[in-house]
Amino acid sequence: MSELTLTVMRLGFLAVLWLFVIVAVQVIRSDLFGTRVTQRGARRDGRAQQAARQAPPQQRQQSGGGRRGRNAPTKLVVTEGTLTGTTVALQGQTITLGRAHDSTIVLDDDYASSRHARIYPDRDGQWIVEDLGSTNGTYLDRTRLTTPTPIPLGAPIRIGKTVIELRK
Repeated sequence: MSELTLTVMRLGFLAVLWLFVIVAVQVIRSDLFGTRVTQRGARRDGRAQQAARQAPPQQRQQSGGGRRGRNAPTKLVVTEGTLTGTTVALQGQTITLGRAHDSTIVLDDDYASSRHARIYPDRDGQWIVEDLGSTNGTYLDRTRLTTPTPIPLGAPIRIGKTVIELRK
């Protein structure tokens, strides 16, 4: 083997080794310091937010679509944790929970995974909560979830220090 080939292989191996070290440091840093949480409202257009708030309640409910029973939940409310008071309208879309920036509800919680859980409607209009393989688990009424589970109205869903409920 020529000296040039051997030198190129050594440099390639060194580059791969440094790439591995950099990725490992980034993973450790994100585990120690978490992800940066930004205000979701700051990115939106102010006029669009104002128009959504001024829309009549009947119009907001009709835009959700899907089948809704008389006792079906219409909102998801954070009752404990750093986001207490946050409300998300249930409009038939999947709601993701976790520390990731693209989650529907971004949790600034040391006990939450980046992709912790999701809440979604089934065909019957009932809402299901599913743990997405989180480290610390998702609890529905003090029971750790192992399979996708229907959510009763008003039952607490606990993710770390954050508690979420489905309400009318």
